[in-house]
Amino acid sequence: MKTLWAPWRMEYIRSAGKPEGKKGCLFCRLRRSKKDEDNLVLLRDEAGMVVMNRYPYNNGHLMAAPNRHIADFGKLSDIEVTGLFRLVQRSLDVLRAELSPEGYNIGMNLGRAAGAGVAGHLHVHVVPRWTGDSNFMPVVAETKVIGEHLHETYCRLKRRFGGSGKAKSRCRK
Repeated sequence: MKTLWAPWRMEYIRSAGKPEGKKGCLFCRLRRSKKDEDNLVLLRDEAGMVVMNRYPYNNGHLMAAPNRHIADFGKLSDIEVTGLFRLVQRSLDVLRAELSPEGYNIGMNLGRAAGAGVAGHLHVHVVPRWTGDSNFMPVVAETKVIGEHLHETYCRLKRRFGGSGKAKSRCRK
């Protein structure tokens, strides 16, 4: 039997099911932080942000979150709903141009019982899909194989979303 090493997953495994804790809400921390590249934030605008999922289901797995800390989708204003779904549209455009997926899964997990890892701050998952991207690994080994390093994908997508920003970037030009 071969071993597939994914030590970066341990942080996620240890935190699964725990409340947001001392660090607070992930999306609110990202909103306050200026370290977009370190935090895999691809885009910020008046509606919210698009960030790569650090624990992706597939290469290019993005999340769009509103700026306001809110868990109840029904309490978003019309402007917030429109802004959030414009971020989803933009994500689809960028993924289509850079990764050429054949389909997408788009959805929200509202509440911890529904699988929300960040239950207090709603967000939309955008997961690119390709024919044949499922294999025996998730079924037999409960493991997903991601074919490209997160930072490499970040750099490719960041250029499509609008450059590397003003701060010094590790992304090659």
